[in-house]
Amino acid sequence: MSSRILIVDDDKATCRLMALGLQGAHYVVETAASVAQAQELARSFEPQVVLTDLNMTGKSGLELCRDFADRWPDVPVIVVTAFGSMESAIEAMRVGAYDFINKPFDMDSLLLVVERALRHHSLRSEVKRLRAAVGQAGWGDSIVGNSTKVLELRSLLSRLSKTEATVLVTGETGTGKEVAARTLHDHGARRNGPFVAINCSALPESLLESELFGHVKGAFTDAHTRRAGVFLQADKGTLLLDEIGELPMPVQAKLLRALEERRVRPVGGDAEVPFDARIIASTHRDLEQAVALGSFREDLFYRLNVVQVAVPPLRSRGGDVLLLAQHFLRRFASQSRPEVVGLSEAAAMRLMDYPWPGNVRELRNAIERAVALTAFDHVRAEDLPERIARFEPRHVLVAGDDLEELVPLEEVEKRYILRVLQAAGGNKSLAAQTLRVSRRTLYRKLEEYGVEPAKPTGA
Repeated sequence: MSSRILIVDDDKATCRLMALGLQGAHYVVETAASVAQAQELARSFEPQVVLTDLNMTGKSGLELCRDFADRWPDVPVIVVTAFGSMESAIEAMRVGAYDFINKPFDMDSLLLVVERALRHHSLRSEVKRLRAAVGQAGWGDSIVGNSTKVLELRSLLSRLSKTEATVLVTGETGTGKEVAARTLHDHGARRNGPFVAINCSALPESLLESELFGHVKGAFTDAHTRRAGVFLQADKGTLLLDEIGELPMPVQAKLLRALEERRVRPVGGDAEVPFDARIIASTHRDLEQAVALGSFREDLFYRLNVVQVAVPPLRSRGGDVLLLAQHFLRRFASQSRPEVVGLSEAAAMRLMDYPWPGNVRELRNAIERAVALTAFDHVRAEDLPERIARFEPRHVLVAGDDLEELVPLEEVEKRYILRVLQAAGGNKSLAAQTLRVSRRTLYRKLEEYGVEPAKPTGA
């Protein structure tokens, strides 16, 4: 369904130009020639984004910004202002406008700002939906998410759970590869048997063989008793060989034999012992590349890679970030902070903007920290780890032939002040007059920006 855009401008030519451009991009557009008409139209049209001029006959666009901030706070208002009216644009944003764009504008610039505003609107709606779901029991499958990639992953795991096929689970660190493996086990025929996982990168080579295959009494100095390895511990269940790509080459040969024969020989033992376990391996490495480099056996790779399951990185899962965040918030709040019930819009926006190099594991840790530290019933942006709270995504706005970053309001003000100062040839008195601020205010701003002005006289 196409998004709805309301244009408010008493200039018919400008209205028509914007409407044609937006309709060409498949938006549904309505126009209003006054603030009063826009307020009336908003009730029936229910716009998702509003574009308004500032200077109109009767009530101004500034009053429209205030009205929407009070009555329809989830609807972002974009101010379209004449070049040079930066003060008016900044004032509009202070009373509730979402963003602004200068006249004259090109359609690419307008469409980019509208797309960002629609994303903002969608995000606020999603946060409200998640808040309503906080108290509901049952979050569906153990793999939380509704994105296309997660639905495809669930479907594949569902089919594989009905088989005994060996599976290789791949994905970046922290994506939830073990969760995928446990899901296979929990929904399969071996669900009543044990699920045993061993991290192949966590043990030195001297101990790894014993952990995998077991040992007999007296096999080495500390082998005071017989011990079954993970292959036998997982009997009638599932064995996860986590980070299989880190397995030393000598152990790889013994693992391959065990997988092909379905028997293991304990360290120091003479007889082989059969095992009955489903084998799942996981890795964050590119095993095909490792095979090409000679650090991983090709025959072992093909023995493990009967079916490959790729777990997607969090950055490619869209709104799943918020669904997972609310899932973790509910879990951690139930342990010690039941008064914490949701995310603020500002926190949700930070979570959506952040690229999550540590994937789901990083998100879980961030929410656990935020729930522990927040002093409110909703996690705020300030409660998140600093790298997330202060992260600023870089976007590009096409303005004429120039490329300008979309930056925070404080950065807009800083750049404008410095541009005016440059245009005034460095004359701070003239710059202050142009900006309509006192020289003392200008000097204070310049000091904040790290610009060293000469001390004012008689200010």
